[in-house]
Amino acid sequence: MGKRTVDVVVPTRKPDGSFRELIRMLGRQSVHPDHILIINTGEEDWDESLIAGAERTEVFHISKEQFDHAATRNMGVGFSAADTILFMTQDAVPVDEYLIERLLKPFDDPLVRVVYARQIPKQDCRIAEGFVRSFNYPDRSRSQKIEDVQTAGVKAFFCSNVCACYDRRLFDEMKGFSAPAIFNEDMVYAGRILNLGYIVYYEADACVCHSHNYSALQQFHRNFDNGVSQAMHPEIFGRLRSEGEGMRLVRYVTRKLWQTGRIYLLPQFYWQCFMRVLGFRLGKNFRSLPAWMVKAFSMNRSFWKNGIPENPEY
Repeated sequence: MGKRTVDVVVPTRKPDGSFRELIRMLGRQSVHPDHILIINTGEEDWDESLIAGAERTEVFHISKEQFDHAATRNMGVGFSAADTILFMTQDAVPVDEYLIERLLKPFDDPLVRVVYARQIPKQDCRIAEGFVRSFNYPDRSRSQKIEDVQTAGVKAFFCSNVCACYDRRLFDEMKGFSAPAIFNEDMVYAGRILNLGYIVYYEADACVCHSHNYSALQQFHRNFDNGVSQAMHPEIFGRLRSEGEGMRLVRYVTRKLWQTGRIYLLPQFYWQCFMRVLGFRLGKNFRSLPAWMVKAFSMNRSFWKNGIPENPEY
């Protein structure tokens, strides 16, 4: 295949200095994006100076009620004519000038249809969270195929739209991300294309700086939405267990904290893990909960504005 065209799609909500740095680093890439398409939630909060000097950058405004993890990104693709779409979040910053170049290389294999980047913790990232990042985003690249489900479980479907490149032709054939989506639009898509025999590729040499210092309560809300998304997609997650991967994560971080002499951080880490598991299990059973409780437990409360939706459509 010849030279690929690349458009970057970035959903934003009250973007700050990290977004400014993202735009600056996109302008320095060895492979320049053809367009940067920003889908901003809340025109009243938009600061035009954030993209000052950026070339081929367009901003499209939507209301908070219109935002959806899948539909908003599908909208961004609709404004693009490129044959590769790079989705990023407003707080993910390329660590060097070669992010896009390295993300495009695995597409030389015609079976590779999604390539996602490694996430490096920010400087202010908590120690335990930094180890979580290194567990989820190791320093070795890998191909993910449907056969890996037997050994890797739900990890075979892992993908992150924090920074991920998609082949446009297949994206259109798949009618984009399944909407509406409260969470995991990327993993649902990955599961769908793996089931068709395609490959999702993790490129460890393509790196962005990205991390969060969530509180235990925020972890609860986030993992509640994770559980909801899995419950809404039994065709992808129904035969898989996520708990095994969770236990591997706990053992990995425990070992790292012990080896680095930071065992004093274990109680806080275990408390966060408990809240993650509690939120996830409640989310998996959200249809058994009263509507007010579902909304109260969710991080993305606007998702429930019209009540509890049926399973998303492709």
